[in-house]
Amino acid sequence: MIFTGTKIYAWSREDTLKQSGEYGGAVTTLLKYALENSFVDGVLNVHQGMDIYDATVELIKDPEKICSSSGSLHCGTLLISKVVKEVLDKTNHKKLAVVVKGCDLMSLIEMEKRGVIDLNKTLLIGLNCGGTITPKTAIDMIENKFGIEHSAVVNENISKGHFLVFTKNGEPHSLPIDELEDEGYGRRTNCRRCSYKIPRSADLACGNWGVIGEMAGKSTFIEVCSHLGATLVSNAIRDDVIETADVPKKGIEIREKIEQSMISLSSKWRNEDLATLSSNTWGIIEKETNRCIKCYACIDRCPVCFKIKEEIKENTIMVPNGEVPPNPMFHLKRFSHISDSCVNCGQCEELCPMDIPLSLFSHSIRIELDATYNPKLGKPPYKN
Repeated sequence: MIFTGTKIYAWSREDTLKQSGEYGGAVTTLLKYALENSFVDGVLNVHQGMDIYDATVELIKDPEKICSSSGSLHCGTLLISKVVKEVLDKTNHKKLAVVVKGCDLMSLIEMEKRGVIDLNKTLLIGLNCGGTITPKTAIDMIENKFGIEHSAVVNENISKGHFLVFTKNGEPHSLPIDELEDEGYGRRTNCRRCSYKIPRSADLACGNWGVIGEMAGKSTFIEVCSHLGATLVSNAIRDDVIETADVPKKGIEIREKIEQSMISLSSKWRNEDLATLSSNTWGIIEKETNRCIKCYACIDRCPVCFKIKEEIKENTIMVPNGEVPPNPMFHLKRFSHISDSCVNCGQCEELCPMDIPLSLFSHSIRIELDATYNPKLGKPPYKN
């Protein structure tokens, strides 16, 4: 019997999907089944572009094309939430399946609170996430720390506090994340601070954490988080497209231990980052934002920043056109706009051509607000 809260190991009955998908191909199989059986009208799929450092998105309507999924891409720092909105706005899909990591899901939740997206039109399959790494950092890290030519790496993973890379001959190489990050490599700074590691606000929360024994590497740990998720898994079992097994108590304990370990590591980085900022808050913000060239990248790709398009570049009393760097009010009004909705996705910071730590500023405001005030749009089902 599958219901909300059920935890199972699952793997595909279809050999092709079992081989092409990660950890037994359960997620890929469920996506294909959902499309074949009208749970959804399309699947928004993230897949590998030119190499492991390039993540791209495609809308799939043909179930046979689902196997093109690349699984996790930790070096392709893509946020899918605004793409979901664009697809739902431009197509006639009644329902869209999307595989999401924590920041994708948090931003979708905030977008729904702002009334710009309807999550009833989605099937959300969440993946455990230990963080992502910018392509440039990943290339430098692989060549300088692992001593491997970056083009020789065909796969990567973050697991149990380690960053792993696999070369063309299948040989694995591994280094501890905290060691890499202490030397200036590793995950994006926003990912280091993130404490939402298992996205339980999705319909299903999936990953390899807690898969032990003979099931390790051959099946996916699935936690059922909604009625829709329970129905999908139940029907897939009934129709013999996936196989399942009970999760042993030790597997559940190990998953919890990994999650808590990752959260503890995020607390370490959060405390360090905010302590540095609190030492001279206004001075640091003024110094960093003084490099701003007013390119609007931070506004355009922020998942919770919704501007009045016709007026965003118009003169205002305090922010006139042509002034670079802009008056501090340019940043203050954006911080105010997203103050209790920032999900620490890092898009503003990553896309800033002047390397301004914008995510640190907006996330620190959100952290302080959550500790002091009730959110204007209601308390979210996540904590970050």
